Amino acid sequence: MVTSTDLGTLNDLVGPNTWADQFPHPPGRLPVVGDLRSVDPEGPVVSMLDWPAGVWPIAQFRVFRHRFVMIGSAELTRELCDESRFEKVLTPAIAALRDFAGDGLFTATTDEPSWRLAHDLLMPAFSKTAMQNYHPLMVSAIDELFDFWEGRGDIIDVAPDMTRLTLETISRAAFGKDLGSFERETPHDFVLAMVAGLKTGRRTGGLSGLPGSKPIVSLLHRANARHKRYVDSMLDDLIAERRSRADEGEVDLLAIMLRANRDRGEAALDDENIRHQIVTFLVAGHETTSGTLSFALHYLARDRELLERAQAEVDEILGDSEAAPQFQQVAKFRFVRRVVDEALRLWPTAPGFTRGPIEPTVVGGRYEMSPGDWAVVHLPKVHRDPEVWTDPLGFDPDRFAASEVKKRPAHSYKPFGTGERACIGRQFALHESVLMLARFIARYDFEPADPDYELSITERLTLMPDGLRLRIRRR
Repeated sequence: MVTSTDLGTLNDLVGPNTWADQFPHPPGRLPVVGDLRSVDPEGPVVSMLDWPAGVWPIAQFRVFRHRFVMIGSAELTRELCDESRFEKVLTPAIAALRDFAGDGLFTATTDEPSWRLAHDLLMPAFSKTAMQNYHPLMVSAIDELFDFWEGRGDIIDVAPDMTRLTLETISRAAFGKDLGSFERETPHDFVLAMVAGLKTGRRTGGLSGLPGSKPIVSLLHRANARHKRYVDSMLDDLIAERRSRADEGEVDLLAIMLRANRDRGEAALDDENIRHQIVTFLVAGHETTSGTLSFALHYLARDRELLERAQAEVDEILGDSEAAPQFQQVAKFRFVRRVVDEALRLWPTAPGFTRGPIEPTVVGGRYEMSPGDWAVVHLPKVHRDPEVWTDPLGFDPDRFAASEVKKRPAHSYKPFGTGERACIGRQFALHESVLMLARFIARYDFEPADPDYELSITERLTLMPDGLRLRIRRR
């Protein structure tokens, strides 16, 4: 995954320094500073969508001496997804997160033994059987959100409330703990420390290597160490408590990792790596899904016809607006799933992924790349490729009818990345998104709180609607 931080901090742009100027680039390039003026530093992903048509589908982005390639078409994405030619590379901003997330699945390199071991051990954690175990946790969390809304009026602040919901869900699924997201106005101290540590890591990635930055980077490292000690201490206590007692049949990710160690008769994953995996799932497992739900609710709220179609489907399957969907019913919400897919097309909450060539190669029939170079697949641009998508800016869930999906190139839609480094939790995320959206649709009618609201995007680790508020009423 590429974050907006990767595109918005100067020292993250550490692509190859030896390329000839063979690529198109944004207009207005200046000596020394390069293409700095072509993006909004607060919203680089979205602002790149406004580059002139002649810049895309492949462009070099350069700031000072640093440069890398942006990919914005399905055909070029197909090349970058060729596992025989390209592999995942860590951007400097993501590599900087290793101070906090270590060799978790997201921040590990593919050649690290711990990545392969953890990946293989954790695959069963996202099987159908595992999803059946997580399902009641998801239902319970959304019921608590509904209780949280009672007595608070008819206006909801969508993104923060979806974040409460998905954070509580993933914390229970990851290590079986309730973080009290619906009982407190501010997040749990554990969450605050984790988020602060990740923000500090991103700042470190942005500053490292800049002239005169060493004292600031040193201070940031010390601040990060304090946050990390707190998080590590809490997770170490949790792991020790679990190890001290017999297996009681828990179904969370921590239990699965500890059980895998016992079954192997050895410490397959040491405690440090287990901590890294939990932090990884907490971060990746709540920000992305909360954004997906928020975008989906935005588009349904502004299109009454689509909302009524979704309501009709949910009503037919559930029969009762108060009924909690059963596990096997979630797969029947086909139109709701299309709404989720279309939200991820227009606004993939993890907005890109980075690939580097294994050997010297040529992209697009003319652009040379070598090992050490890297390119970002800009997913919002790829998902708007006019060669693939009719009316690409429109919100049309029927694009994801089975008959339509079969017509499209396989690499035209990649919201969860590609290859063996694609998101391991994608089935968890999709089940959670469809279940929660269907439950919301069954219980509430809703519309924009402000009829004049225009979608605004905030960019952090992920993309998220900013200032989105809905007026809800029980059906």
